[in-house]
Amino acid sequence: MRIGFAALAGALALACSSIAAQAQPTEAAKAEFAAAAEAAQKASVAGPSDVKLAEQARLKLPEGVFYVPPAESGRLLAAMGNRPGEGLLGMIASSAPDADWFVVMRFVKSGFIKDDDARDWNVEELLGGLKEGTEESNQERRTRGLPEIEIVGWVEAPKYDPSTRRLVWSLQSKQKGAPAGSDSGVNYNTYALGREGYVSMNLVTELARVQAEKPIAQKLLAALEYNDGKRYADFDSSTDHVAEYGLAALVGGVAAKKLGLFAVALAFFAKFAKVIGLAAIALGAVFFKFFRRKKPDAAPPPQA
Repeated sequence: MRIGFAALAGALALACSSIAAQAQPTEAAKAEFAAAAEAAQKASVAGPSDVKLAEQARLKLPEGVFYVPPAESGRLLAAMGNRPGEGLLGMIASSAPDADWFVVMRFVKSGFIKDDDARDWNVEELLGGLKEGTEESNQERRTRGLPEIEIVGWVEAPKYDPSTRRLVWSLQSKQKGAPAGSDSGVNYNTYALGREGYVSMNLVTELARVQAEKPIAQKLLAALEYNDGKRYADFDSSTDHVAEYGLAALVGGVAAKKLGLFAVALAFFAKFAKVIGLAAIALGAVFFKFFRRKKPDAAPPPQA
């Protein structure tokens, strides 16, 4: 399968009109956006296929989705005004014409994360830590002229399965000050713990669609398998580095606050500042909806 990119001109125009607080894109930004999409088109891999994720794991990519490798994914994120950051493993989206979601995958080499704090955590304290962390990250948004974000509450409270070493949680967010009934974005977060760190697979979608689409994230999580020697069970206490924080820091609670790990606990907010809330719908879902379409003979230049 090859996925077209020319209709991204319309997607970019719609995205810019949906986020009034953002500056209009320059001609150079529009050109880079289209070039990044074309590069992703050429490098994309359609499922079913086995995808190698660095030297850590492999993903049995199911049918009906496509994978964009790290270099091209990073370029796409940068073209949308985001910070690709370290450990990017790639992006996944659906080839279905009516699907409005995408997944960003990342490996964080944190060291071995002990999971014993999952027995005692208080999900309301975790939520409070996330709200505080978001307020801190809003300081940077203000300096960059970006819309501020606020956390509404749990879509799915943190759940950890000690048998599979899998963590799932989801938050509802919206643009700060927006009416309660306004559109809001959701990031559905799944994590797979390994010997040297963890793989995160963050699904971005709309609140109205998250219940229907979260099985997609769970399916992708189940399709992830660590390589021999990289599994959680392969941990060697005599040689391996142990992370300074536990599972609570991955969600954002008191542990994250004490350690100053808002960048970890709020990785999705901090590293994808523009692909969140309303921006997630404009620059994320709309982006991939147009990205799946076939390339026409000519595409009009985007108008911000």
